[in-house]
Amino acid sequence: MKRIFIFILLPWICMISSGQASKPDGNAGILRAGFAKEDITPSLPVKLYGYASRKTYSEGVHDPLSVRVAAFENNGRKIVLVSTDIGSYGSDVFAVFQKSILDKFSLKESELFLSTIHSHSSPILALNEDKGDPNNIEYTKSLQQKLLNVIGKALNNMKPVKTGEAKGSSPVGANRREMRPDGSITLGRNPYGITDKEVLVMKIANEDGTTVGALYDYATHSTSLGPQNMQVSGDVLGLSAQFTEKILGKEVVTPVFSGASGNIDPWYRILPEFNTESGWIPEPVLLGTLLGEEVVHVFRSINEVNPGGAISTAFATIECPRRKTAENNQAEQPQPPTVPVNITVARIGDDVAFLGFNVEMLTEIGMEIKSGSPFKNTFIITHCNGSSGYLPPAELYKEGGYEVTSTRFEIGSSEMVVKKALRMLYDLK
Repeated sequence: MKRIFIFILLPWICMISSGQASKPDGNAGILRAGFAKEDITPSLPVKLYGYASRKTYSEGVHDPLSVRVAAFENNGRKIVLVSTDIGSYGSDVFAVFQKSILDKFSLKESELFLSTIHSHSSPILALNEDKGDPNNIEYTKSLQQKLLNVIGKALNNMKPVKTGEAKGSSPVGANRREMRPDGSITLGRNPYGITDKEVLVMKIANEDGTTVGALYDYATHSTSLGPQNMQVSGDVLGLSAQFTEKILGKEVVTPVFSGASGNIDPWYRILPEFNTESGWIPEPVLLGTLLGEEVVHVFRSINEVNPGGAISTAFATIECPRRKTAENNQAEQPQPPTVPVNITVARIGDDVAFLGFNVEMLTEIGMEIKSGSPFKNTFIITHCNGSSGYLPPAELYKEGGYEVTSTRFEIGSSEMVVKKALRMLYDLK
């Protein structure tokens, strides 16, 4: 009934949003694009992101970390999509990075999608010298400069392009909300739980047909490695991008984005290390390759690319009610009554939309937005433009579980986000 309800609301959403965003002609102007990639592997041992139990420095590098940028422009309007093999841009770090990028390149707030793949085997970002580790602070400062460099390269390399899109499916991600015999929910594997298996791929080619880039989106945590792993890695999503670029060629850049995956983990999760047993394929490599091969299959099925594609963008912050918990009540500093959700929306032509959210959105919410989207291809990009934690759908609050107990959001917040996101999409259509 929920999805039916959303479809019934859509005409009303269109009506109340009318006139709030510009709607250029779908094929006006010439679409240009530029791609760039840069290595961001730490040169010093660093504290790793994602598991509080890890207290010591990283111990070597299994595979390199990268930042990948896709920049689009049409009639002076831009979209800059940044995929970083990092765990998260905390709110403090994001604010500094965002300002430096917007200022240097004269971008609007709505034109930047600064996202991470949420790898839990990547450095913690920190700029606060009183709280952050010195090595991590040094790394974060160097990352800021590398981001400015690689975005500048992408913007300077833009040429007229043609684009095409297609969808596939992958079993790499699995619902992690496993029910115990007593009815409680634990983090594990629920093979029958809801998952969004869609692999969405956008192919970008020069006017002569030469491929220059491929964007893709898939909903999974990058947590095949657990807290005992001390090696730097891009984990599943990072490894998948390394594979696709190896197969498609060194001149092709393939930014990957983490979809709505707050309750989705890789099929093999929180493993202690890369298994080096003779004849064994380490699970992160296996899963990354499996996802990467599907991306390549989908990419190769795109036989038609078309020019054109007008750009329009929008940005909004909605304040959702903060959940009242004992932890909040005991906090030294009073907590604000609301939690901000940043929503960044962009479209290219009539068929492609990008939605960035600064939350760990559970997969049901992302699927609901995609089902109601007026665009044929909707990229849901989480861990984008800030960090406000888990956003669960209302029906899971009764079940409990990690995502619900750790969320800052009061029940009903997901409905606010879905409603606003769909309004913004319809404004751009």
